[in-house]
Amino acid sequence: MKESERPGYLTAASQLKTALMAGHSQFKNIMHRKGRADKVRSKIFSKLSREITVAAKLGMPDPAHNPRLRAAIIAAREENMAKDVIQRAIDKATGAGAENIEEVRYEGYGPGGVALIVETQTDNRNRTASDIRSTFSKFGGALGEPNSVTFMFDRVGVIAYPKSKGSEDAMLEAALDAGADECLSGDEGHEFVTSLENFGQVRDALEAKLGAPSSFKIEWRAKSTNPLSDETGETLIKLLDVLDEHDDVQNVYGNYELSDSLLAKLSN
Repeated sequence: MKESERPGYLTAASQLKTALMAGHSQFKNIMHRKGRADKVRSKIFSKLSREITVAAKLGMPDPAHNPRLRAAIIAAREENMAKDVIQRAIDKATGAGAENIEEVRYEGYGPGGVALIVETQTDNRNRTASDIRSTFSKFGGALGEPNSVTFMFDRVGVIAYPKSKGSEDAMLEAALDAGADECLSGDEGHEFVTSLENFGQVRDALEAKLGAPSSFKIEWRAKSTNPLSDETGETLIKLLDVLDEHDDVQNVYGNYELSDSLLAKLSN
């Protein structure tokens, strides 16, 4: 499967598999191939710990009764985070020493008019806003007002399973049975996508059939993509890289499309 392809929606027309991957997935794959995760393991742990703390603070500190916390713990275990480190992150959400962390979303446009959504978790809103704004500006972008680009994205639930769980056809059948909107199958595994309204129901149905997922989360996915020239694409990747390095940034989503030649160049 090419980098610019993904399996289609659960309709006859969309099963032609010609829809493009979301921009943030392209960036994630590039960084993975470059071995970036090994270089910034401490930052990954820091962001995972913060997500655990926020999830525990917003819900119950018991993962059995807090789906978001359960998802955060699954992600932490995937990165081999120790149990005591996970527990300390949960403990930070309660008691007198609880951290005052809030979730703030920023929206704007990057090089080539690409729409970007930046999700952060911060204990200093002014500092984070200033950092995000200056980063956008440095690479020819600009922050917008709240909800200035979200209309270009769908808010969806994504439940992921490893490739070993079954064939693409088997996963498509599982998606239909569970009520998912689509199943994306590729080299990295299977992703079941569903509406927010059906997220919990679909997650539980898949877990009953396939076992515990490797991850489940809420994401922004672009309704369509914005093709970029290689030069503009390289500038965008630099912007995304700086954002990803920031301690407060948890997720970055975009509606960009990079060429196969640029993807190959960046992967080397």
